[in-house]
Amino acid sequence: MKFLFDHNLSPNLVKILSDLYPSSVSVRECGLKKSDDTSIWNFAKRKKYIIVSKDSDFHQLSFLYGAPPKFIWIRKGNCSTNEIEIILRKNYIAIKHFSKNKKTSLLVLE
Repeated sequence: MKFLFDHNLSPNLVKILSDLYPSSVSVRECGLKKSDDTSIWNFAKRKKYIIVSKDSDFHQLSFLYGAPPKFIWIRKGNCSTNEIEIILRKNYIAIKHFSKNKKTSLLVLE
């Protein structure tokens, strides 16, 4: 499982979660910092990333196009990077099943 962390999440998550989600990157590392959601969506699709974001626009794209790419929507208001880390660690098994399920394109975590 490799994640593409959207610009609204700390790029530090790449290193912090590298033990569980190796090969993950931030949009900032990929030259997509100022890119629109559709460009990020297409990049993730091409490179086989799972998008992780707090942005509801990806939910709409997921609904419209389905997978790939898959999308993990973190529905938690203002929160720290540590809280995001905890959510992604705590839900590792659910995320693993989600990543393998060909019928699902969206996973909501709170």
